[in-house]
Amino acid sequence: MQLHNETQVPAQVRFRSRRKWNARAWAPYLFVMPFIVSFLIFFAYPLYRAGMMSFQQVLPGDVQFVGVENYRKLWNADFGTALWNSTRYTFWTMLLLIPVPLVLAVLLNSSRMLARNLFRSALFIPALTSVVVAGVIFRLIFGELDGALMNTILNTFGIPSQQWLYSSSLAMVALVVLAGWRWIGINMLYFLSALQSIPKDLYEAADIDGAGVMQKFTRITVPMLKPITIYVITITLYGGYAMFTESYMLWAGKPSPQHIGLTMVGYIYEQGFQYFNLGFGAAIGITLLGITLVISMLQLTMLGMFRKED
Repeated sequence: MQLHNETQVPAQVRFRSRRKWNARAWAPYLFVMPFIVSFLIFFAYPLYRAGMMSFQQVLPGDVQFVGVENYRKLWNADFGTALWNSTRYTFWTMLLLIPVPLVLAVLLNSSRMLARNLFRSALFIPALTSVVVAGVIFRLIFGELDGALMNTILNTFGIPSQQWLYSSSLAMVALVVLAGWRWIGINMLYFLSALQSIPKDLYEAADIDGAGVMQKFTRITVPMLKPITIYVITITLYGGYAMFTESYMLWAGKPSPQHIGLTMVGYIYEQGFQYFNLGFGAAIGITLLGITLVISMLQLTMLGMFRKED
């Protein structure tokens, strides 16, 4: 009986250790499983269906394979206008939403700044506001009447009132101002969190060497913020080409004059859900995905994200 127990104990120990090893081996997969499942259901499968739909003519109760006909239809004036408007919007928003939040973050990170928490909260509040409500308010601000806020400001300086939402260049100003009001606070928080992770010893050493404010900013702050800067550039680039609600609300859900507010996503909505041309809308979406992917890869390559560190 004693011999039987001695032979069984090592087997039980081996079984428990094997079960523990199996649990450790499966634990990483278990933790990433929610992301994998959500990625497959909400991104990979819809992307696959959109890719298939882009080669089809989809009508209620009738689906026909049309090959690349939907992509041939992309060569039209409306697509060119939508791509040009989205590219212009992305360009101007990147010029606004990268340097301005960075400067604000540096100022609010300084111990000499008064009421830092108050300014942080005030700049972040627009991000909590619904873009639908913001679009309605900005439509009133940039109205064509003399009593609109922007025209009132212009009239104060002797400049005549402008029809902001009826001119391509002025409408772009309204869209960019709305984007700045809404996103500057969020990008500022990204930079602010990264600034607080920079070791203070670097600035103390720079002070000992006699470095000035601009030298510390260009030699320490900007290089140390490179990872978060690349991230902010990437999301701003994506947000620029994905913009739809702001334009939709500024023109109250109606087509803008001469398509001055037509964006790529707006063109997808127009063709897919207003004209029920889902196949053509899918082709526009796949094309937009390819454009943003190529531009993102180019900017990541130019910024050295794929370069091996020495």
